[in-house]
Amino acid sequence: MKKGLLALASSILLSLPMQAMATTEVTWWDFLGGGDGVRMKSLIEQFNTSQSDVKINASTLQWGVPFYTKIQTSAAVGEQPDIMTYHLSRFPLAVPTGILRPFSAAELSSVGLGPDKYFPANWEAANVDGKTYGVPLDIHAMVLYYNKDLLGKAGLLNSNGLPNLDGVANFTAGLRKLKDNGAEYGASLATADGGTVWRLWYSMLNQINGAQFISGKSVCPADNCANVTAQITSWVGEELISSETAYPDAIALFTSGKAAMHFNGVWEVPTFTDLSKNDKLGFEWGAVRIPVMYDKPATWADSHAFAVPHSDRKPISQEKLQAVLKVISWMNQNSLFWATAGHIPGYKPIVDSAEYKKMEPNATYAVLAENAAFDPKSKIAGVASPVYDAIQNFILPSVNGQLESEEAIEMMKETLEPQIE
Repeated sequence: MKKGLLALASSILLSLPMQAMATTEVTWWDFLGGGDGVRMKSLIEQFNTSQSDVKINASTLQWGVPFYTKIQTSAAVGEQPDIMTYHLSRFPLAVPTGILRPFSAAELSSVGLGPDKYFPANWEAANVDGKTYGVPLDIHAMVLYYNKDLLGKAGLLNSNGLPNLDGVANFTAGLRKLKDNGAEYGASLATADGGTVWRLWYSMLNQINGAQFISGKSVCPADNCANVTAQITSWVGEELISSETAYPDAIALFTSGKAAMHFNGVWEVPTFTDLSKNDKLGFEWGAVRIPVMYDKPATWADSHAFAVPHSDRKPISQEKLQAVLKVISWMNQNSLFWATAGHIPGYKPIVDSAEYKKMEPNATYAVLAENAAFDPKSKIAGVASPVYDAIQNFILPSVNGQLESEEAIEMMKETLEPQIE
């Protein structure tokens, strides 16, 4: 009797279609290193163990131009991944090459995703010419880190314990007061790093009503660019902000207590959290959105997004696409853990959750997502772009007192405008 039942069970299993029992394997490429890489590997592992329908096979490639070049060359021969991380700031450069496969509204809605689940500026950055080419995972932006002890001593905290520094004149006065109260610098900034300076510079530019970085085929069509450059240069020249400072040195100035504040990305939140947890910081710290220096709040931001490479040689199959959509939806719905890297989740239900609102300083600076200023939608802008090169070559020398602000802007215009199509 038992042998008969076993034989019957075996015959039933053998008669089932193989695809009903198969796991769809998805190839994933990203460029995430450091703490981001550790967290993403953990999320991928959690996804793989949470179900058996889809398995992610992940690889991490070199960040920057090498990553984007590898995507192009692999797609040309039909060896591209099924899903990849991609900076939204690179979309205007990528879309005209045909490397990104757009998602339809129906495809996204099939897994519960759509514009109503994301911050407007974030979703807009994922769209080019009315088509959605990616799904945001996060918003990563520049913030102002601050030493609560030093700012409290200088009388620069409001009744809620937050910096009271809006207005460029008020912010400048605050920097001076911090120096008067014993800080070597009011704030540290990686003034030897073009990317870091761009993030502060572009934030301040976007806080000016009507200001534009690119208008048509013109770069910096008004005096605003030179004025912002001159303002940062003034802070550096007065030694209120550190000059010609490398990225790690700017962090060290803050962690040592020599600089009372520090401009940097949200991705350094884990650095200060770990130092504080291990009693290696020596002071209480916080982080807030960049003060409103001019007319309105605005903060430079970018986003890690999920995208699907397009290949004429080997387009993604419907089976793989459905698996990819499942991955994207799961990652968004489980992005609270990703927020421990400092990033603001792109998926608004997470930001609105009680769990996220308990995360500090994340919940405090998350307000910046409503006024995020993404890089201009231009082929010359975005991560590892000609704009970043121009900031390094012209704005940095000006900020560090080696070039007049007007001359720096003119040189930048002469370099970038011929590259605008």
